[in-house]
Amino acid sequence: MTGLVGCDVAPAERYDLALVDLDGVAYRGHDPIPHAADGLNGAREAGMRLVFVTNNASREPESVAEQLTGLGIPTAADEVMTAAQAAAALLATRLAPGATVLVVGGAGLDTAVRAAGFAVVTSADDSPDAVVQGFAPELGWAQLAEAAYAVQRGAWHVASNLDLSLPTARGFAPGNGSLVGAVQAATGVTPDSAGKPSPTMYRLAVERAGATTPLVIGDRLDTDLAGARSGGYVGLHVLTGVSSGRDAVLAHPGERPHLLGADLLSVLTPHPAPERAAEGWWTTRGAAARVVDGRLALHPAADDADGVVDLLRSACAAVWQTVDDGGRVDETSVPAFVVPVG
Repeated sequence: MTGLVGCDVAPAERYDLALVDLDGVAYRGHDPIPHAADGLNGAREAGMRLVFVTNNASREPESVAEQLTGLGIPTAADEVMTAAQAAAALLATRLAPGATVLVVGGAGLDTAVRAAGFAVVTSADDSPDAVVQGFAPELGWAQLAEAAYAVQRGAWHVASNLDLSLPTARGFAPGNGSLVGAVQAATGVTPDSAGKPSPTMYRLAVERAGATTPLVIGDRLDTDLAGARSGGYVGLHVLTGVSSGRDAVLAHPGERPHLLGADLLSVLTPHPAPERAAEGWWTTRGAAARVVDGRLALHPAADDADGVVDLLRSACAAVWQTVDDGGRVDETSVPAFVVPVG
């Protein structure tokens, strides 16, 4: 099933665990995202458990939990799953305890590698068995060079994630994938990755929580929602971060969300599924879309948040069906689907 699934009750009532992304979902840089605290706290009150799953490998879980708590989302350290922890778990699939690992990253990555039983080294001359690389703002040429030397000498290269960009309060900055790319360019070796879109972190979080019906919540189609699809989890795309509603309409099948919401309040309300109507229309509570001669048509125009999201749901259904049937859609006919901030 590559389409929207709908949910006739609030997702917080249907799913027992939310795997929540951080940047662009719970906060943006150091700033809160509107309605994030209300949505997540309401989900907890409804019985849903939360685990925050992030591709950021530079920070300790305790630091992340402290920030969330300060933003009105009370969080314990064991409710945070970082890419550093996932990278350490990936290392353990091939390396025995006590193996040597060159850590190129921040404190969170160093802690996770040591906790997994590996010996951390600082130089390629220590002949490490592996290099594990994660983002840290203090990384420079010297650390990247050590990683390249070690990989050239046969060390296994593992990346915490391959995100090319990193959202900050000032805009998008180079992410870990950009820095990993420098080492890859120098060595010609493609690294293995533990972060999203690999479902490794989701699987670890689900196992830790003992959940049976997890829900992935994210803002990026190419990481959060692609990871949900690849892991077989239901994914909710919220429109508060990187990927827009237009991006969802034009998404490849492996990156499509199952549910759509304006923000995290959407975990507290039902999600209607688009329905096929006459003359090729798809409708969601009166908001309709169809593809005619390769162009997306919408009716009626919407100016409130619920109306925009319903129109987006119908647009996704119409375009995805057309594409899956072998048709083409003129991308210039797909609008931005801007949700009013309220």
